[in-house]
Amino acid sequence: MARIRIPSTVIILFVTVQTGFLLFMYARYSSFMPQPEEKPSQVHILILSSWRSGSSFVGQLFSQHPSVFYLMEPAWHVWVTMYQNSAKVLHMAVRDLVRSVFLCDMSVFDAYMPWKRNLSDLFQWAVSRALCSAPACDSFQRTDITSEMACKTLCGRYPFSKVEEACKTYSHVVIKEVRFFDLKVLYPLLTDPSLNLKIIHLVRDPRAVVKSREQSVKALARDNGIVLSTNGTKVEDSKYKVMQEICRSHVQIYETATLKPPGFLKDRYLMIRFEDLVRDPLSEISEMYKFADLSLTPTLKSWIYNITHGQGPGKKKEAFRITSRDAVSVSQAWRNILSFQKIKKIQEVCKGAINMLGYQLVDSEKEQRDLSLDLVLPRRQNQFSWSSFNPKH
Repeated sequence: MARIRIPSTVIILFVTVQTGFLLFMYARYSSFMPQPEEKPSQVHILILSSWRSGSSFVGQLFSQHPSVFYLMEPAWHVWVTMYQNSAKVLHMAVRDLVRSVFLCDMSVFDAYMPWKRNLSDLFQWAVSRALCSAPACDSFQRTDITSEMACKTLCGRYPFSKVEEACKTYSHVVIKEVRFFDLKVLYPLLTDPSLNLKIIHLVRDPRAVVKSREQSVKALARDNGIVLSTNGTKVEDSKYKVMQEICRSHVQIYETATLKPPGFLKDRYLMIRFEDLVRDPLSEISEMYKFADLSLTPTLKSWIYNITHGQGPGKKKEAFRITSRDAVSVSQAWRNILSFQKIKKIQEVCKGAINMLGYQLVDSEKEQRDLSLDLVLPRRQNQFSWSSFNPKH
């Protein structure tokens, strides 16, 4: 049989054309395949809590970190502007503002603040180290521990545009908020590909919260009205109706995050008790920093020790300030100050939260006053763990 000889050059040409065709088809096919999403370069942390729960202190633990751009309760501007609405109605406006801040888009404040504004027009701006150091203000370095009073004195006249400019230069954007009462409201942020969001849920013994709220009755009256939907009327929470809503919200948030949670919450929710934090600050803070992809610096370690080992529980006029105090004494002060009648009422309206979050009820004034009786229960061994969670079930 005659053999057909094919020149080698023809074979090479054929293989080359075939290879090129296959590469072309692969490239074309790949363009239609969903590509793995890259996480945004910034990390976004939402400290989720309620009034008088130690959230300002936790906020400062992040604010003083040189890698963090921090804002304290920017949604205050929403509530002040739209105070005749209920908290539930304002949830979406608050969520939209928080999202914009996480993305360093500060034009969102146009709806809530004067057109011509300075840095100092932003609520509690001076507690943010990032707004007291370059590039927002030239008076401090990023590695400095700043104080609110010094910042107010030196940095207040800088233009508001510095807020956005500074935000874009940090690896972490952290917001502390007390105006979310439902974790599901945050689902659109948790599934937003432009965000890399994690949530730290800070809770505190409701009895200690009430004691602290009693130091700030007038300051909280407008917020109370929004929580209770009073159409703008200020309310003093003498019947603990606001506390009931706060306790209910903590239960809702914790249950949503731990009982059959959606898969996108995996590794993105951390619950912290204030009492654990003040008893063992470095351990709890290290856990929070690890969760947030931050590291603890020697300067921060020293500052944290000093801020938690002051003298006494703090004064009434310091209710909204971060000053050096005996943190453990602060966490237990309610046991000597509140009457047992008040304690019984608080336990009645917040029993579910007290039990779920790991606090011990007291049945008598004797138990309340006996400081040798520890009312902060150890973390349960059977508490929720992501390692045992299967999103398919």
